[in-house]
Amino acid sequence: MNGVSTALIVVGLFLLGGVISFLKQGLPRGVVVLLGTGSALCLLAGVLRLG
Repeated sequence: MNGVSTALIVVGLFLLGGVISFLKQGLPRGVVVLLGTGSALCLLAGVLRLG
């Protein structure tokens, strides 16, 4: 596992935690969807760089 893929996975998990937190706080759905999309893209990019 190289540094870039590790960083992308860590950032994706951090953003996923933000999604969960924002949902509990009741923030607008647009913000949560945007953050969730960013999280999914970071995780996907990190996993694809592993292969």
